[in-house]
Amino acid sequence: MKQYWMAGSAFLMFTASFFLGQSSLADNHLPTGRVSDVRNTKHNLSALSSSASRDVQANSESEICVFCHTPHGANLQQGPLWNRELSGAAYDTYNSGSLDATAEGVALNPPNGISKLCLSCHDGTIAIGAVRVLDGAWVGGSPPISMSGVQGDGTMPAGTGANTGFTRRIGTDLTNDHPISFTYDSNLANADGEMRDPATEAHIGNRTPGNSPHVPLENGQVQCNSCHDPHIRDEADPSLSIKFLRLNRFQKTSPTNNTFNEANDIICLACHDKAGWVGSAHATEAVANETFTAAAANLRDFPSGTQVWEASCLACHDTHTVQGSRRLLREGTDGPIGPGGAKQGGSAAIEETCYACHSNDGGTLTSQGDGTEVPNIKSDFSLPRHMPISNFDQPAGEERHDIGTVKTDTQETEQRGKDFIESRENLGRGNLNNRHAECTDCHNPHRVVRRRVFNQDNLGGVDAAGTHDHDNTPHSNIASGVLRGTWGVEPSYNDNDFNANPDAAITFTIKRGDPSVVGSGTTNVNEPYVTREYQICLKCHSNYAYDTPPLLGSFSGGTPPGTNGMTRYTNQAQEYNSPISHQGQVSMGNDGGATYNINNHRSWHPVIRNTGRTAIPGAGGGGTRQADSNNWLAPFNAAVGNQTMYCTDCHGSNTPNGTVDPDGPGENGAVWGPHGSTNDFLLKGQWSGARTTGTGEGEPDDLCFKCHDYDEYASTNGTGASGFGGGGMCGMGCMGGMNSSNFHRFHVPRVSNFRCNLCHVAVPHGWKNKAFLVNLNDVGPEGGDAPGTQRRNNTTAGYVNGPYYNRA
Repeated sequence: MKQYWMAGSAFLMFTASFFLGQSSLADNHLPTGRVSDVRNTKHNLSALSSSASRDVQANSESEICVFCHTPHGANLQQGPLWNRELSGAAYDTYNSGSLDATAEGVALNPPNGISKLCLSCHDGTIAIGAVRVLDGAWVGGSPPISMSGVQGDGTMPAGTGANTGFTRRIGTDLTNDHPISFTYDSNLANADGEMRDPATEAHIGNRTPGNSPHVPLENGQVQCNSCHDPHIRDEADPSLSIKFLRLNRFQKTSPTNNTFNEANDIICLACHDKAGWVGSAHATEAVANETFTAAAANLRDFPSGTQVWEASCLACHDTHTVQGSRRLLREGTDGPIGPGGAKQGGSAAIEETCYACHSNDGGTLTSQGDGTEVPNIKSDFSLPRHMPISNFDQPAGEERHDIGTVKTDTQETEQRGKDFIESRENLGRGNLNNRHAECTDCHNPHRVVRRRVFNQDNLGGVDAAGTHDHDNTPHSNIASGVLRGTWGVEPSYNDNDFNANPDAAITFTIKRGDPSVVGSGTTNVNEPYVTREYQICLKCHSNYAYDTPPLLGSFSGGTPPGTNGMTRYTNQAQEYNSPISHQGQVSMGNDGGATYNINNHRSWHPVIRNTGRTAIPGAGGGGTRQADSNNWLAPFNAAVGNQTMYCTDCHGSNTPNGTVDPDGPGENGAVWGPHGSTNDFLLKGQWSGARTTGTGEGEPDDLCFKCHDYDEYASTNGTGASGFGGGGMCGMGCMGGMNSSNFHRFHVPRVSNFRCNLCHVAVPHGWKNKAFLVNLNDVGPEGGDAPGTQRRNNTTAGYVNGPYYNRA
């Protein structure tokens, strides 16, 4: 027997020399720069010296391979010559709505194969020094090897905390870890739409004699060793922490095509082929050239001076991330921050991943915050009115956003995770408790570009800012680069009546995909992908996402109930119905839903379609508007009636007087977008119609005067004709038969508390009467009455019936 164990020790020495040798035969399957040299890695747990910095180390044991391997007495449950017991723990596995490796809502298989070997140390249930055979003797799995740097029970140390993303004590909850033990084949690649097909990619597949792919599968399954080789180090740069990865941990050059390049590309791209990633802002050096701070780099184990584009996927994701985070999002929870800046668990919170860079206080980049090229989004979400971005803000009290969800109401089920699609139910249809707002509802971080037009990429250049260009005219509604590749809906209308049943009158077409992959790449509204900002807004702010509009006050950060006489939000798709037959200065009678049928038609702000109501009489379909284009501010005073606009021309944080452009120095000032505001309904200025005291329209920075010239509408100092004159509105003339060329300015000093909604509808998205005019001789279903009901009121209090009538 003694002789047996001696022979075994000799074999073990040979095995050790095989694994330890820097020029071993095993190296023939490794990429350039990788060598099998376990002695000089953290996996050298022995008391022997190593060039690798190690926290866990044996106090006296000098054998290196014994912690994992034995030539005799090995664990028969698994090879190769395994010298440890396997954990009997039950595991919670990764799952998400977009995981195509399982059936909908079904968790992955429990860990199996080689992954179980790794977990025998890394799940923290078995002591590091607990081996089966030591020094030629059977010890049966008791922990005979004395270790330093371990937990009190001899198990894997917690590092910065057992719940953080900066510990190798992975635990038994694997929901925050990259999925393992699932079949990776052509069927999965086709179902996902953004994974490389192992049948056609030589670097992915099972090992066979003479074939050693650099991303090996085990019986067709992804296991821990598909990404990691526990024996290797980087010969080219020993100081670089490669995390035992078989391929690059960082991007070497900005990707220029979708073919995987082992020499230059990060290992994630070996399997994942994200549509739109090539040429996107986060992948391209010309855009993402900000440098991680020393503290952030140290926490992430990045080399000093690492830039965002080099970190690539790792800038936002970590394969073993903080406990509670979803989709492997780095620091994607609302938990507390512990020593060293690491999140200590918490509930899933996508926005926290974005805030790491897109904030003033993230401390991630050396150039970060207001006035830098990285927009500060977090500050807007701290304003009194803001989208329900946090768990606290959302009706359910938890993150309900889940891309790839399939319910009975989902129109498209194929590759739904690829384009971040959610079911209508998950947006709130049938269950308003699901209503939510997350960064990835509006932005696809794999596809965004720093271009002012969405169908350009950053390989072709970089714009000063990837948002709207208000220096050029005419104005448009074309989506900008920050909205590239997200998904939305395009409404189609079969009834022009303002009060038609929206579910019967409106159908929605899903717009999805990246313009570099699907469609022709143009900005045409008929393309299969999102081309307009409103398409993104309407997927939540319409009956696509609800049966009945949600109540005001139904989420934290929202506008309180009763504001402007409103109790519920309105259906923007219903309001923005802009019939082609109603374009121009035409008379459509009650086709729009009003009973008043003399020289009347629907009106709308030109978000979906231009109005055709030009300033010049006779132009644009017979327009007789007789308005001076100077009544609008630039750029809205160009091509009046033939231009369009954005939802975010009105909604967003406060802007300076007379402009919808965000405040701040130059291009890198405050951000565009409806993230938050100091004003109700996320407006860029106060809604002047809400005023109840004083005379005059109020202040020049009120909302309407971001586009309409204050001097021409609300003061007596203007020079233009503001849209009607000489008895135009009242036929014979108002106020004693006056003959003013500008009735707006004429009324300012004569009407107490002069305000827009004295004459115009209080929610001016779209309306059943021309020029958004209220007509109290014709209050219909929008006021809870039969069409044509008269609701005249006195001129002091006015008629109030939210949402459309507010002291009219």
